[in-house]
Amino acid sequence: MLQDSPLEGRVLPKALGISTGGARRFWKTWATSPQTAGWAETDWAELEITTKLVDAFYQGDTRHASEIRMRTAKWGGTVEDRARLRMTLELPENDDQDQDAMTVAADMDEELYRLLSGG
Repeated sequence: MLQDSPLEGRVLPKALGISTGGARRFWKTWATSPQTAGWAETDWAELEITTKLVDAFYQGDTRHASEIRMRTAKWGGTVEDRARLRMTLELPENDDQDQDAMTVAADMDEELYRLLSGG
């Protein structure tokens, strides 16, 4: 069972040369997710590679979308993925929605919509 509480996570390595806000949010989301609590160095290396793919995606190279989806599925990125992997999240007792997190998600959705619609 995974504890759904914020982790400190790792800092995005500058050597990766990430240039998009979408890829930086992707890193932060995964680096602080409950799934990473037990990650080995090889898992963090996979996150680095995937973040580079996400950076390219946000720059308009959508050829990597399926690869990104496959990689995040292996980490339990969605409810369905976690069910398939037999992962469960233990939610904290006070499950208040954080307005800042909702705003970031909305901004990310808007950025992704603009990218995919060519606008």
